[in-house]
Amino acid sequence: MSNNVSGLPVGRGLIYLVVAGAAWGTAGAAASLVYRTSDMGPVSLSFWRCAAGLAVLYAARLLTGWSGRSRAAAAPLPPGRRVGRAAATGIGLAVFQTAYFAAVSATGLAVATVVTLGAGPVLIALGARLTLGERLGRGGLASVAGALTGLVVLVLGGGDATVDPMGVLLALLSAAGYSAMTLLTRWWGRDGGADSSGATVGAFAVTSLVLLPFAAAEGLVPHTDAPGALLLLLAYVATVPTALAYGLYFAGAAVVRSATVSVIMLLEPVSAAVLAVALLGERLTAATLAGTLLMLGSVAGLAAAEARDARAARRARGDVVAV
Repeated sequence: MSNNVSGLPVGRGLIYLVVAGAAWGTAGAAASLVYRTSDMGPVSLSFWRCAAGLAVLYAARLLTGWSGRSRAAAAPLPPGRRVGRAAATGIGLAVFQTAYFAAVSATGLAVATVVTLGAGPVLIALGARLTLGERLGRGGLASVAGALTGLVVLVLGGGDATVDPMGVLLALLSAAGYSAMTLLTRWWGRDGGADSSGATVGAFAVTSLVLLPFAAAEGLVPHTDAPGALLLLLAYVATVPTALAYGLYFAGAAVVRSATVSVIMLLEPVSAAVLAVALLGERLTAATLAGTLLMLGSVAGLAAAEARDARAARRARGDVVAV
């Protein structure tokens, strides 16, 4: 199930996205521990997450020489186009993260999460249909509907949420930034010259520059009584849910249909819910269990359909099918 442009098998791209979604889900728990350990604000945390993640990715790129490009991929892009792509992706990432943090502040975590992650698949499905010609089909639409239902049940199941109109608008802005980032990554993956490692490094560089003035206004250097613990937490945030997760995300998003990407990334709240129950002592409620099962079933169904369609397309072209 190999993509004819990037060379990454679609099956492996699906695995990359599953790992990325699960890793993203750990960021919330790590962030809550950062807030307990210090007075660091959300924008500063986002800046240090991107800046430190950039350092980790760049070091890994230098040490391994890995570019995320297969030998069969198109020739490297001219510098001007690489810079343009990095700027577009980085701005989308900055809007996605910053607007989401602002939405959480305005309307609370539950509503901000549901609106941002719920609007994402809808916007991406529409954008992919209009710009990329990608169709979900009835089974795909049913999977998206099931995933969104599971998200609402999982996050709002407790019934303890308040809605602020400005917070909802900010969450929609965040979803728009996420959707643009996903659609552009998929477009460039189909267009040729995909370089997942370079795309991630460039996006983080732009995002760090965009967030720097806002983080400086909030306070770049936090006060803490446990500097060692804070540094360990920041190191974790920079490596697992940032450098690793976004590296895998950009690689997978280049070869997997955009709507499928958006649904698989809904594993983030599932992962966060599992951590909350397993490590933070939160109670496993019927809503948590039902929402998790709905979302996992929808993700599994859509991923299986994506893999099956990719295999059929490869066979129709007479290519060798590789997992």
